[in-house]
Amino acid sequence: MQWTELLCCPRCRSALASSGSQYGCTNDDCTLATQPFLSAGDQPVLIDFETSIFHPDAFMDGRGASPPRDDTGRGFASTMRAVIWGGKNRIAPRIAEDLSARLKGRRPRAKLLVIGGGAIGAGVEKLYDGSIDITGMDVYASPHTRFVGDAHAIPLRDESVDAVWIQAVLEHVLEPSLVAEEIHRVLKPGGFIYADTPFIQQVHEGAFDFTRFTLSGHRWLLRDFEEIESGAVGGAGTALGQSIRYTFRALGLGDKIATALTLPFFWLRFLDPLMARRPNADAAAGVFFFGQKTGRGIGARDMVDYYERQTAAPMRLRNRARQTLPIGSPVPAQRV
Repeated sequence: MQWTELLCCPRCRSALASSGSQYGCTNDDCTLATQPFLSAGDQPVLIDFETSIFHPDAFMDGRGASPPRDDTGRGFASTMRAVIWGGKNRIAPRIAEDLSARLKGRRPRAKLLVIGGGAIGAGVEKLYDGSIDITGMDVYASPHTRFVGDAHAIPLRDESVDAVWIQAVLEHVLEPSLVAEEIHRVLKPGGFIYADTPFIQQVHEGAFDFTRFTLSGHRWLLRDFEEIESGAVGGAGTALGQSIRYTFRALGLGDKIATALTLPFFWLRFLDPLMARRPNADAAAGVFFFGQKTGRGIGARDMVDYYERQTAAPMRLRNRARQTLPIGSPVPAQRV
């Protein structure tokens, strides 16, 4: 099934009809059916503006709603950050390779939705090697997206994708719990999710930055998924380097000067691998979660143990003999 056949109305979830690049809801009782959805270039803007932070006027330029950003990674700020913080997410490439191996060879090809996929995330190039049917969704159109949408109401049918990748996005949504529910809805039984989100990190993207998560808070947000692995992304050293830069900015020195003054502290990031897992996670720049929709989530009474059982070793499933559930398999009852 093609991606266009999986699209649905963001309000009533009815099927869409298309005419060229224009899409419309087929449910005559839905108020969004009165006129076609906007377009950003040749991509449909499938956003319910009555419930979204975005305004339709932001899409009138044919691109979408997004603050200025350097998607190339070659700008001054990106280059300096690469020197200071290494410029690499060391977790994402490993999980991307793992996820790619789990999804490769499926017939039909596995479908991976990248939320916030306007640009290819740090270290996830492996996912774009052509072995997976991958599409991006963002609040602006780009060569890496097929439609524009708001993650609070993902315009895809129930149980329609095999995996969701959401990297450095959950801090930019108003209601992360609603986004987590939407991801659970669109994933097939046995489908996979990877999320990484800031913990100790200063405001970025201005007005579109809302939330931070501890490792435990991130786990509770994604409690309906069974964990494969979780941990810190960028440790306490990286977080300290970021804080130094933002301290200079707070003194009114400007972004470029503040970044340049932080250069002598580039060595702080090299402390990250030396830190014990628990203290590092308690002071990390960000956290990640890799899990599966199996019906075996985590309950409130599990959260204290979840914190206390973390050691210096990677937190993988305790029962290593347990096999992950094949995508599309029926799932057991949800643990509460």
